[in-house]
Amino acid sequence: MSRRPNKIASRKRPPLSSLAAGRQGLIVAHLGVAVEVLFADGERRQVRVKRRSGHVVGDSVLVLGEVLERLPRSTELRRRDVRGAVHLVGANLDVLGVVVAPRPAPPTGFVDRAVVAARAAGLEPFLIVNKEDLDGAAELTAELRALYGAALPVFSLSAKAGDSLDLLRGFMAEGHRGAFVGTTGVGKSSLLNALCPDLALAVGEICETRGVGRHTTTVATLHALPGGGELVDTPGFRDFGLVDITVEELIVHFPGFEQAMMAHCRFRDCRHRSEPGCSVTALVEKGVLSEERYRTYLSLLAEVEAGEEESRRRDWKN
Repeated sequence: MSRRPNKIASRKRPPLSSLAAGRQGLIVAHLGVAVEVLFADGERRQVRVKRRSGHVVGDSVLVLGEVLERLPRSTELRRRDVRGAVHLVGANLDVLGVVVAPRPAPPTGFVDRAVVAARAAGLEPFLIVNKEDLDGAAELTAELRALYGAALPVFSLSAKAGDSLDLLRGFMAEGHRGAFVGTTGVGKSSLLNALCPDLALAVGEICETRGVGRHTTTVATLHALPGGGELVDTPGFRDFGLVDITVEELIVHFPGFEQAMMAHCRFRDCRHRSEPGCSVTALVEKGVLSEERYRTYLSLLAEVEAGEEESRRRDWKN
């Protein structure tokens, strides 16, 4: 019995010289088996793609017929899920908003992983404490400002009530293209609705029995904000594992070590464990750096070291 030909597989790919004559556009939505491309004249068009095509919201592309050719990326942000799979969050971004809320509380290390990943990718991270009208929000904001306020912007607001959004609007209006990341239920879609009211994105409630949010965003989309700037709405997730981050990058980008980095360690390859002349452990002993922050760093250091070892094993097998 003969197999029917696969029309998509059998379609000949135009040569690159032909693609150069295509129209340049921006991917503003990824729908799984298709992407939506926005052209300079305002036209939007869906183009079919394979599920694992590698295209992502924020990509600049050349479109010729039903073929996309991705243009070089300036930045790309990736994360690893709990199963070890790598996901591309967005491309050609310059800022990353890490959204947290009193409920559901951010998992241990989530903020630090996101900040390190953003900085290593060349993005400027900032924090958003949503649901400032809930009990515990003021304490959470104070805690985060104490931990991160010297290193990155921290915004406290209520997307649902529409309070304290002007500072964030002004920040994005500086011409930034960014994404919000946060665990499911922290209110990313509500925040986008508040910043861009015409969207009317679906908003979910917190599951009372489990204390976590329900997924409401199912596809990634890019939206232009009325006052300026662009934001990617991404599906929620509960983990932000680091991808291809080196120990050196972790040390340089870990939030809270900025003061320690100004006072150089004795050894250039110091990993801030028990090496003599370490500026980080000295600040911990003096109480300038908290024991909790230091333990978080050591946990991420072990994670990054394990990732580097796994990468070496893969290279050796290949």
